[in-house]
Amino acid sequence: MKHLAAYLLLGLAGNTSPSAKDIKAVLGSVGIEADDDRLDTLLSELKGKDINELIAEGSSKLASVPSGGGGAAPAAGGAAAGGAAEEAKEEAKEEEKEESDEDMGFGLFD
Repeated sequence: MKHLAAYLLLGLAGNTSPSAKDIKAVLGSVGIEADDDRLDTLLSELKGKDINELIAEGSSKLASVPSGGGGAAPAAGGAAAGGAAEEAKEEAKEEEKEESDEDMGFGLFD
């Protein structure tokens, strides 16, 4: 991952095809030693490819992956926002009651 991050930083700086020496220089500037095997693998896989196209392709693949969680849907419309704010206040009060230390019988620093 550190090799890829250095590769991308060099790309942002205008170096469209960074060499192993360039990547080692970036990593060395922050005190990180490069792993030659992984660096060679990365460069061989990226050789002749446009990093922007790879990122776009990867983003489209990630868009189809379920990310879980599924938080609450945002309030729609100005009129509905007032009701949602009231509901949020009520939920916050309920959560505060649930988070007390009394149900465990001890505090974190007791």
